[in-house]
Amino acid sequence: MKRPEPVQVIKQRRDKALQSVLQGVPYIQFMGFKFDRRGDELTGIMPYQDMLIGNPMLPALHGGATAAFLETTAIVELSWAMMWDRMEDGEDVTKLRLPKTIDFTIDYLRAGLPRDAYARATINRSGRRYASVHVEAWQDNRTRLFAQATGHFLMPQTDTNT
Repeated sequence: MKRPEPVQVIKQRRDKALQSVLQGVPYIQFMGFKFDRRGDELTGIMPYQDMLIGNPMLPALHGGATAAFLETTAIVELSWAMMWDRMEDGEDVTKLRLPKTIDFTIDYLRAGLPRDAYARATINRSGRRYASVHVEAWQDNRTRLFAQATGHFLMPQTDTNT
């Protein structure tokens, strides 16, 4: 009977897989996006930076920064879900390709304030070729969203010869 892996080994494998996704996209580092992992659940974090302000008179977060944060959260969540079973089976998932955006619709519900923002994505449908994802973003209160989005993505094709 095979002994279960130590918890620390499992955590290290999962953290390495998530970091491979995040480090593979330079824009994530440029924008300063982070992801908090609790088991298989991810929360996107957009730490506040002055460069994220679009309207200094209010001040409010730039709509483009908000859109990039929501889209990045959706793509990372899709990638994480896609690699989860393969990673748990011990496969090297550090070289997997990312989903490609087909369309992405954003609802700006209120001004994003000059503070940290958080987002979670929910996969509505994920098949071999196509996926649909909903993302919600908030700042101080999870029930008071400042933006939400729905996106459709083309899933990367896996090589059946390997």
